[in-house]
Amino acid sequence: MARLRSGRKKRRGLAGWAWRILLLVLLWLAGVAAWIVWVGQRDQAAPADAIIVLGAAAYDARPSPVFEERIRHGLDLYRRGYAPVLIFTGGYGNGARFAESQVARRYALRHEVPESAILIESVSRTTRQNLQQARQLMQERDLKRVIVVSDPLHMSRALRLSRELGIDALGSPTPSTRFRTVQTQWRFLLQEVYFFHRDLVVSAA
Repeated sequence: MARLRSGRKKRRGLAGWAWRILLLVLLWLAGVAAWIVWVGQRDQAAPADAIIVLGAAAYDARPSPVFEERIRHGLDLYRRGYAPVLIFTGGYGNGARFAESQVARRYALRHEVPESAILIESVSRTTRQNLQQARQLMQERDLKRVIVVSDPLHMSRALRLSRELGIDALGSPTPSTRFRTVQTQWRFLLQEVYFFHRDLVVSAA
C-alpha cells in the first residue's frame, strides 16, 4: 500500500512538472509573438542611403496586393526624401516571365521615379537572399544605412536577418497590410514565430 501511494505521488509530481514546463513554453511563445507584433508597429524611418523593398509574389507583370503595399510604401518614403535610392528585391517565381524586382521597377517608373534612382536584383527567392543580394548592391555603391520595407509581422525577421548580415537597417513597416482577416493575420504571426525559432537553430548550427 505504501508503495502504491508513493507511485501515485510520484506520478502527480511528474504531472505537475509537465504542466509547469508547458506553461513556460506557452509564456515564451506568447512573448515571442508579442515581440514580433511590437516590432511591426514601430516605424524607424530616418534619413538613409537607400530603401530596400523586400520581394513578394507578382502575377506576371503585376505585383500582388501584398507586394504592391510594400512598393507603394517604399515610393512614399522615397518621395518624402528619406533616401535617394530604391532597391527592389525578388527573383523569378515558378514559370514567371518577370522577376518580382522587375515588376516593382516597372511600377516605380510608371509612378515617375527616375530610372537612375532604382536598383534591382533578380535572383533571390527568400528573405535572407533578398537581403544578401541587396547587401551586394550596397557594397558596390558604398551605401551604408538603409530603410527596410516589409509587412508589419514580417519586420522582426527582416531586421534580425539584416543584423546577422551586417546591414545597418532601420525598419519601416507598411502602414496597412493585405493580411486583414483575423485568420490570415494569425497564420502569418504563427509562421513568423516558427521562423524565429528556426533562425535560432540555424544560427547556432
